Amino acid sequence: MKKINEIFYSLQGEGFHTGTPAIFIRFSGCNLKCDFCDTQHETGILMSDEDILAAISTHPAQTVILTGGEPSLWINTDFIELLHKAGKYVCIETNGTNILPSTIDWVTCSPKQNSRLEITHANEIKVIYTGQDLSPYLQIPADHYYLQPCSCQNTQEVINYILTHPEWKLSLQTHKLIHIQ
Repeated sequence: MKKINEIFYSLQGEGFHTGTPAIFIRFSGCNLKCDFCDTQHETGILMSDEDILAAISTHPAQTVILTGGEPSLWINTDFIELLHKAGKYVCIETNGTNILPSTIDWVTCSPKQNSRLEITHANEIKVIYTGQDLSPYLQIPADHYYLQPCSCQNTQEVINYILTHPEWKLSLQTHKLIHIQ
């Protein structure tokens, strides 16, 4: 059983896959407590893998995004294989503090300050910028490095930083800007 906060269908609003139709499986619970987190960790229902598969099968997208909270607390290789057998392309948004099944198709790591990372590679690193030192995040092997304003509040500061540090790309929370889930 997995504690699910919500399952919904929308467009990916952040990072490399921005604009892609996706089924979001938002897990409850996290091993970190970030003050800007948008998940209600206290809420959620326990669902079996079969219940989750039935819920996502009502949506036409192939892309499934495991998010949270921290989805790595709830998933394993068998769950990823179940999604693959259903024809899904599996993405995860993780804080990187837990080892992930190697069969996940796309890993977005959003590392948090002062947390110990267990992953050794990600497809994309997406850091929510609050003025912290970003140099440790460039040490994580990844294909793409994104810097994101914190709840769209410090966008100009992020733009200015990227202009002087071009190894970073801008990621906006477009779902908040265009008022979709």
